[in-house]
Amino acid sequence: MSALTIGGLADEAGVNVETIRYYQRRGLMPEPDKPAHGYRRYGATTVKRVRFIKRAQALGFTLEEIGGLLELDEAHACAETRELASHKLEAIETKLADLAAMRRALMTLLRQCDAGAMKGNCPIIHALGAD
Repeated sequence: MSALTIGGLADEAGVNVETIRYYQRRGLMPEPDKPAHGYRRYGATTVKRVRFIKRAQALGFTLEEIGGLLELDEAHACAETRELASHKLEAIETKLADLAAMRRALMTLLRQCDAGAMKGNCPIIHALGAD
C-alpha cells in the first residue's frame, strides 16, 4: 500500500476524516508534516493504528484508556495491558448485573401494569414517583 492522504486513510480505516483529526488532537495519532506543495501522507501503520483505536472503543475502552494501551504497546508491557483489560471486564460485568436488575424491575412493573394491579393508577408512574 502506498502512502495515503487523510481521505484515503479514513476510507481504508472505515472512519471519516474528522475522526482522524480528532484522534490527532487527542494525541492518539501523530500528524505527519505537510510538504510545502502537497498533502500530508499516511502509511499502512497508521491504518492499523486507527483500526486498533476503533476496535478498542468497541470493547468499551475510552480514548484516554486507549492512549494508555498504545503507550503500553510501545513499552511491550503485556502484564499491565492484561491488568487494564481485566479491570475493563470487571466494569462490564458490573454494568451487566446492573442492566439485569433494571430489566427485572421493568418486567415486574410491566406485569403489574398488564394485570391491572393498581386500578386507576399506573404502576410504572407510581413506582417512579415513590419515595
